[in-house]
Amino acid sequence: MGVDYTQLHDPNAEYTMRDLSAETMNVTRERGGGRDVEITDVQTTMVDGNFPWTLVRIYTDAGIVGTGEAYWGAGAPELIERMAPFLRGENPLDIDRLTEHLVQKMSGEGSIGGVTVTAISGIEVALHDLAGKILEVPAYQLLGGKYRDEVRVYCDCHTEDEADPIACADEAERVVDELGYDALKFDLDVPSGHEKDRANRHLRAPEIEHKASIVEAITERVGSRADVAFDCHWTFSGGSAKRLAKRLEEYDVWWLEDPVPPENHDVQREVTQSTTTPITVGENVYRKHGQRRLLEEQAVDIIAPDMPKVGGMRETRKIADLADMYYVPVAMHNVASPVATMASAHVGAAISNSLAVEYHSYELGWWEDLVEDDVIEDGYIEIPEQPGLGVTLDMDAVEEHMIDGEELFDEE
Repeated sequence: MGVDYTQLHDPNAEYTMRDLSAETMNVTRERGGGRDVEITDVQTTMVDGNFPWTLVRIYTDAGIVGTGEAYWGAGAPELIERMAPFLRGENPLDIDRLTEHLVQKMSGEGSIGGVTVTAISGIEVALHDLAGKILEVPAYQLLGGKYRDEVRVYCDCHTEDEADPIACADEAERVVDELGYDALKFDLDVPSGHEKDRANRHLRAPEIEHKASIVEAITERVGSRADVAFDCHWTFSGGSAKRLAKRLEEYDVWWLEDPVPPENHDVQREVTQSTTTPITVGENVYRKHGQRRLLEEQAVDIIAPDMPKVGGMRETRKIADLADMYYVPVAMHNVASPVATMASAHVGAAISNSLAVEYHSYELGWWEDLVEDDVIEDGYIEIPEQPGLGVTLDMDAVEEHMIDGEELFDEE
């Protein structure tokens, strides 16, 4: 028998001056119109995709179920189980209050960042699906309506030999011609054969030239048929990142992503302001508070929050509104299953400054089988008009691809 995480003793959660539960806040008025609904349970199941996706389901006394997803990785299911008692008996329509309620209750367990925020994000996404079903509106409507009927998708591309410029260019051409994408991303933090020390973050001149050769080969091959971004996975020193970005200015780079580690915003600002190569950051920064300095100090050209990691759909909407004050577009990082991918697309439809949403699973043949609905078509996601997120889990596919040792959550 495993640990019952709902019973963990935490004085911070048991007593907080800012308890935002319905009982404490006296949110008890009858709502009518079928809106008097209570949460009865919260469950998770982890699916073994190209990442270990944590799917979340919230159940109600009305028999309506909402489905969400937390960013992949260990710890989220246990934290979601831990938070389930704080949600039972609550009305799922109070999404903003419930999200902040969880942030307050989990403050002692790190709700300003990391996996605690990720776990809350998965619950928040499920609440949007659930609220949309209760109110019989699509999730984007809960975020203020839509600017567009479809959201552009950029495909994160890989090859067996990611260090070979020609192999990368061949794959770029294939993804454009055969799969129909007009937006791509390739990794640039790949071995060049010229490394002397992998720990010091320094790029020697031959390494920079090798990376430039990859960028040149891909951008010249696809030309104006596709926008191409390049990801550095927060690998390089400030000086090396500046020299790399400067070297790439002659090419048609959509953006250069995470060239330096995320902790030091001062270095990030210096890198961004040193080059005309567009710089994108945001997947490793949590909630709107974490993104604030990046935007206020103009340390990014494009902001890239990961919706099921950063705090959820409304939190991403808040980040987008903050970014819009500085005329910065939003390109959502995304390595999720079809559930959170569609949730990100709903956010992308509802914000004015949406650039694109990432798709990171084109090599996984069963990705779209996880739901009963079509998701990506010719490099775009058409926003569903069905209530909630507009995707329905295929429970047989979920069961087939569960992580060993997991249990399938209840259907209803």
